[in-house]
Parts: sequence; structure tokens; C-alpha cells
Amino acid sequence: MLWLLLLQVWVSCLWLGHGEVVNSFASCPQFFYSNTPPDAAIKPQNPAWICQTLKGERFFATLYDKDRRIPMYSAYKYEPARFSTNHTWTVEPQLIRSNLPKEMQTVQTLERQYNISKAEIMQSQAVNADYEKSGWDRGHLNPNGHHDTPDSRNVTYTLTNIVPMNATLNRKAWRNYEQQTMANKSKDCQTTYVIVGAVPGNSSLPNGRVNVPSHIWSGACCKTKNNTMSAWAAIARNDQNQVDELTLGQLEKRLAKLYGMKKVPLFHSSCP
Repeated sequence: MLWLLLLQVWVSCLWLGHGEVVNSFASCPQFFYSNTPPDAAIKPQNPAWICQTLKGERFFATLYDKDRRIPMYSAYKYEPARFSTNHTWTVEPQLIRSNLPKEMQTVQTLERQYNISKAEIMQSQAVNADYEKSGWDRGHLNPNGHHDTPDSRNVTYTLTNIVPMNATLNRKAWRNYEQQTMANKSKDCQTTYVIVGAVPGNSSLPNGRVNVPSHIWSGACCKTKNNTMSAWAAIARNDQNQVDELTLGQLEKRLAKLYGMKKVPLFHSSCP
């Protein structure tokens, strides 16, 4: 019986070690070019490193700000396709307690199956009620259209991947960048690594719980079919319907000013 008990303890530890909310992105480095996450300059005071998981599979990585209740950035591989899926908005159980399931769940599931109150859920993250009637879109950092399977698309509908975004920007200029510019820029790429982030702003949604970013930004790095490296970037103010296309270096300089840092490197130094 002793060996059986030890086996149960070992399995339990193994399961906990593969939780979605982790201590660093060393648990899911594959979503960053050369396994290198952005510089610590972007790290908020109360961070959560999330390996976004659905059905036991990890699909992208998010650095989440638990105080402002928005993601600082999401990192993923660009693998676009054209089809539609049915989605459900979810939250991250392990932001509530580490012993809860590692896979994203709906608020209703956590309330009914795990006896978690909505107030407990809301302490560490945003919920749908924050966005309803707020006048702001639920803006994806990692957009569903940049993925090629139902699961990889559905997993982007976690509120830990969402920021309040100006509705016109989200539906027009930023969408055009996501759908058209990204496709054109990456047409010669073998693998494209993308990091999309938000610069925290000085205001919040009407209920005061969720920060409204001042800017949305995106950086991409790829190895081309000729085995050369290519990179590009964009940034948009969250109160205008305009996207500025930049070089990666220009974006990093802009972000350094916006974050009040000396430098903000987004990718491994071999990315131009």
C-alpha cells in the first residue's frame, strides 16, 4: 500500500507542476522566438505567467496583470486560417487558487461545480460583466483568426487575453492590420512569432475594475523561406482609428518611452 500512496503523491505533484499559471515562461517557451520572452521591463507589480491551456494542450502564453486585470502581452505562433467557430468566454481558475483546474472555465462552471463565488473570481481578473454596457470592445491581443484549428481559436476567448479596446479601432484599423498586413508581411515566412501587448492607461472601465490601455502594439519576428530573418511591428493609440506601422526597433524605442524604461527588447537579439 505504501508504494501506491507514493505513486498517488507523485502523480499529484506532477499534475500540479503542469498547472496553467506558472512561475515563468520556462514552462511554455515555444511561443517565443528562440525560447526568449520579452525583457522584464514590461513585468507588472502583480504578474501572472499563464500557459493558455485547453483540453490538455498549450496554445499560447500570456503575461497577466492581476491588479489592472488586463494582459500585458500575449505571445503565439501565427498560423492563420479562414473558418468560423462557436466560442464561449472563459476565465482562468488558477488565478483564484492554485489547486483549481489548469484549463480555462466559464464563470458559471466555477460557480456550480467548484462552489467558487463570483466575488472570488473577480478579485484577480476581469469577467464579462466588466465589459457589458461599458462602451468598450473586448479586444483580443492574440486574435482567433491567427489560428488554424477550432481549439486554437476557441482558446483565445479567455478574458485573460482581452483588453478594453476602442470599438472603432478594434473593428476597423486594428482588424485590418491583423487580417491584411500580417498576411502580407508573413507570406515568405516559415514560422512567425508574434507578441501583442497593451500599455496600461490612466483610466478604467466604468466600474473602476479594469484598466483601459493607452496603446495597443504588436511585434513579429520570422525566419523566411530563404533562412533569413524578418521583423515588423505596429502600434495604435486606443482612442483613435489609426495604426502606425514601424520597424521592430522603432516599436521598442516607443515602448521604452511609454513604459518609462531605458529599453524594452521584445525578441531574442538575433531578430532584426
